Amino acid sequence: MTMWIQKKLRLPAMSRGFHLITDKVVDAVPELSTMKVGWMQVFIQHTSASLTINENADPDVRVDFETAMNHAVPESLPYIHTIEGPDDMPAHVKASMMGASVMIPITDGRLQVGIWQGIYLCEHRDHAGGRNVVITVMGETA
Repeated sequence: MTMWIQKKLRLPAMSRGFHLITDKVVDAVPELSTMKVGWMQVFIQHTSASLTINENADPDVRVDFETAMNHAVPESLPYIHTIEGPDDMPAHVKASMMGASVMIPITDGRLQVGIWQGIYLCEHRDHAGGRNVVITVMGETA
């Protein structure tokens, strides 16, 4: 039987940087365990934060991501949109570069991320509030 599930997850405010949220996403959808095969999409409802999948083991990767993104999109450019602070427009650019959603296959009730992969919330603002993500799961139940 085909099943659709959609949940909204409110993540707490996090500091600027890259934060693993895989466990929070999985915990928000207990029905995941009933899926034989399917897909999970995780979509962030904000324009100054993003989502990505990458290394989940070494925390240095998260620090290096922040360093690389700040190098690629410096706050020192002469941005015109500065009404919300000097970190706002660079955050929009970073969010567009990284993306607003990730799509992950499901097999036998488990996300098919690699052994060293996790879902990241990429917080690009210095003082952001909580973030909303919409999790949509579609697939065949066991």
